Amino acid sequence: MIDQTTRLRDVLGEKTAIMLADALGLETAGDLLAHLPRRYEERGELTDLANLTVGEVVTVQAQVVSAERRPMRERRRSMLTVTVTDGRHSLLVVFFNQVRQTRDLRSGVTALFAGKVEEFRGRRQLTNPEVQLLDAEIADAQGCDGAEGFAGGLVPIYPSAMKIPSWTIAKCVRMVLSDLTEIEDPLPAAIRSEHRLVGLLDAYSLVHQPSSWADVTRGRARLKWDEALILQVALAQRRFDNEQTAATARHARPDGLLAAFDATVPFALTAGQRTVGETIATEIARPFPMHRLLQGEVGSGKTVVALRAMLTAVDAGGQAVLLAPTETLAAQHLRSLRDLLGPLGRAGELDAAPGATRIALVTGSLGLRARREALAAVADGSAGLVVGTHALLEESVTFRDLALVVVDEQHRFGVEQRDVLRSRSDRPPHLLVMTATPIPRTVAMTVFGDLEVSTLTELPAGRSPIATFVVPAANEVWTDRMWGRIRDEVAAGHQAYVVCPRIGEDPADPADPDPADPDPDATADGATEGGRRPSAAVLDVLPALRDVELAGLRVAALHGRLHPEDKDRVMTRFAAGDIDVLVATTVIEVGVDVPNATVMVVADADRFGISQLHQLRGRVGRGSAPGWCLLYTDAEPGSPAWERLAAVAATSDGAQLARLDLAQRREGDVLGAAQSGGRRALRLLELLKDEDLILSARDAATALVRADPELSAHPGLAAALAATLDETTAAYLEKG
Repeated sequence: MIDQTTRLRDVLGEKTAIMLADALGLETAGDLLAHLPRRYEERGELTDLANLTVGEVVTVQAQVVSAERRPMRERRRSMLTVTVTDGRHSLLVVFFNQVRQTRDLRSGVTALFAGKVEEFRGRRQLTNPEVQLLDAEIADAQGCDGAEGFAGGLVPIYPSAMKIPSWTIAKCVRMVLSDLTEIEDPLPAAIRSEHRLVGLLDAYSLVHQPSSWADVTRGRARLKWDEALILQVALAQRRFDNEQTAATARHARPDGLLAAFDATVPFALTAGQRTVGETIATEIARPFPMHRLLQGEVGSGKTVVALRAMLTAVDAGGQAVLLAPTETLAAQHLRSLRDLLGPLGRAGELDAAPGATRIALVTGSLGLRARREALAAVADGSAGLVVGTHALLEESVTFRDLALVVVDEQHRFGVEQRDVLRSRSDRPPHLLVMTATPIPRTVAMTVFGDLEVSTLTELPAGRSPIATFVVPAANEVWTDRMWGRIRDEVAAGHQAYVVCPRIGEDPADPADPDPADPDPDATADGATEGGRRPSAAVLDVLPALRDVELAGLRVAALHGRLHPEDKDRVMTRFAAGDIDVLVATTVIEVGVDVPNATVMVVADADRFGISQLHQLRGRVGRGSAPGWCLLYTDAEPGSPAWERLAAVAATSDGAQLARLDLAQRREGDVLGAAQSGGRRALRLLELLKDEDLILSARDAATALVRADPELSAHPGLAAALAATLDETTAAYLEKG
């Protein structure tokens, strides 16, 4: 009798076990059972051959149209060329010296072919693929188990490798299942009963050896619950531990800086800003750390909410940090906070208000003297408010009493980087992260219950809507109208942006990212050109705009290679209205606030991700005049890239765009440090389709952890949790 921990060599033999371990990393019976089919083929339903990609290892079900064997020049060698079809498209399958294995590949025979897709003389083909006959009579005559193994009519297709095809994996799974009589079930019996879920062993049998699609559905539903509950228990334990962690309660003062700010601020707060402010004030007054996400549309007033929370922290005797992803944004935040606070933020200056605090800026480009003064003010506490970039994460930065950490645009920082700052206090500070468009992992963590969420839905009075249009580069009339729109807006006294994916003038690297952008991978296609022409670059576009399209206008460039003082000078001139058009990279993506800017052209917009496009267009329409965002692209109408841009143009709803982004980029590694969809800790669970299941699992996990934090009464669940959370992942959750 075997169990999940049994080594595969003890069940399958040394040779097969080594192949599974080397090719797929499968070493135990549990590993093999958890290696689930990627899809299922119905016997007789042929694979769509039009979707095959050159270089991909595939398993296809196809029918033989013809087979021609020809001798080769070398003695006793032959080549068999087989043409197979899905009924509409054909594929060449070529065999060299495979007489015995291919003798039954004749017209009308259906089989599975597994191999690497290649291209030869303009046609796709498989060379010497593995073959599994699906015609019962032929398979029986050969002594194959093709008919017996897939008797149910559904053929499981597994993630496989060149040396170990899908049907070999299926045979190995059958051998393990036949020897497995019981298995430790991590799902408590009460949950299985409440949600009518089959046992774990039955679930594995249903997904690996289904008799019908209903079997697949029942088995996958149970396995999805395992993934959801294990994840939710991990997050519930984290929330429980957070509530047991001592933090300093920060109570508001009725006569402090916040009250003075509220009395002098020249605009009315929205109802949402007040409500969220009250929630934050309540949470930072608790004796355990706040861990809150503040979502809000571009221009919804998140900075004001954050500033009011920071002033509450200062009123309570602590310090507050605003962490920005770029120096451009940090400088913008510094200007915004100083403008908003006025004399309240000028402690030590002649016009300081009574009880004022000081705002310090800490960035990597500060001169030695300025840096020394800023760090001293942070260390002795005279700077109650601190604005900075990654430079704040250096060990040389110490705080007298760090009370609150505010992270702007949280997807630009890794979780580990945020935690460095949170660890700078004797007791964990309260944490507020802000975003206008959550990226996939953030959306996932929100629904999965890691963060408490507040959302601002109202725009402050005076903000104008933004009209977004996709402009096809191939249409000269539309292109002329696009540049004409900029000229018209400038003539009306307004300003404009032209945004490019690259800086340019770097022939060694046609996909040069902006060094000021800490998240260059956020673009959809810009980092890997894949044979396409290099995307538009600031330094290439600038002279053409000055000389032709925007001749006569004051046009300047802004990008990450400029010296910080030059960047600040350009931004100051643009904010003052001395520059008509700013040609920039994504350094202006977040936080740049110039209300007079009303139009933006995004060149090669298809090279950007959905989140970035939404952020970028938030730089216009920040005043009373309507905003325009023109997505300029050479993508073909109807192509996926075009449809993605059309989706951005169709809505300004950040939550809707976040869901679309999630659907395209996947959830990311929810149990690890990855931020986008390249690797997944979740094999079956899908955030958009399984929200109800996830929320049910969250409720169940919360109840389990409240009653039994260590899961002492649920050893199977505890073991599954430990197996899922390796040491690195556990530390990641511990810190987050």
